[in-house]
Amino acid sequence: MGNRSSLLLQEEEIAQIQEATGFTPNQIERLYSRFTSLDRGDCGTLSREDFLRIPELAINPLGDRIVHAFFEESGSDSVNFPQFMQVLARFRPIKKGKENKLNSREEKLKFAFNLYDLDNDDKISRDELLAILHMMVGANISEDQLSSIAERTILEADLNGDQMISFDEFCKALERTDVEQKMSIRFLN
Repeated sequence: MGNRSSLLLQEEEIAQIQEATGFTPNQIERLYSRFTSLDRGDCGTLSREDFLRIPELAINPLGDRIVHAFFEESGSDSVNFPQFMQVLARFRPIKKGKENKLNSREEKLKFAFNLYDLDNDDKISRDELLAILHMMVGANISEDQLSSIAERTILEADLNGDQMISFDEFCKALERTDVEQKMSIRFLN
C-alpha cells in the first residue's frame, strides 16, 4: 500500500512537469516514488498528516509552516503530485541556462517571506516575527531577548516606518544573502 510504481506516470505527464518545474525525468520519477510512498491512502494526494511523516519536516521547527506552503499552493486540504512538484521546484538549485521561474531568487524569497507572513496580509508584523522566532528557538532564549531581536529586525528592515516588513523590504534586507544557495536542495538524478 502506498508504494505504487512510478510507471503510473505517463510520459506526457512527466514532460509537462519537467516543463513547469525544470526537474529532469529521472528526478520526477524518483520524487513520484517518494510521493506515492507517503500517500498512505493510495488516493493520489497527500494530507497534512502524510507530510508530517517526513522525518525532516517533523523535526524542523518550521515544519508546520513549510507544510502549510504546500496546501496554500493547492488551495485545498490535499496536494496532488503536480502541486507537490510546483512547491519542490522552488528548492531546486539555480544553474546557468537551467533557470526556471519557480526556482528564481524572487520565488525563493517569496516562499521564505510567506513562512513569516502568518496572516497572509503581505506584511510581516512584529508579532508574526516573534511567533516565528518562538517556533525556531523554543524556550532556549528569553522572551526579552526574542522581543529585542524582533524589534531590531523590524527597525532595520522597515524602510517606510509602518512597523511592518513588506516583501520589497524583506528582499532589500536579504539582498546580500545567498538565498539561492541557502534555499536549495540537491535532488538526485
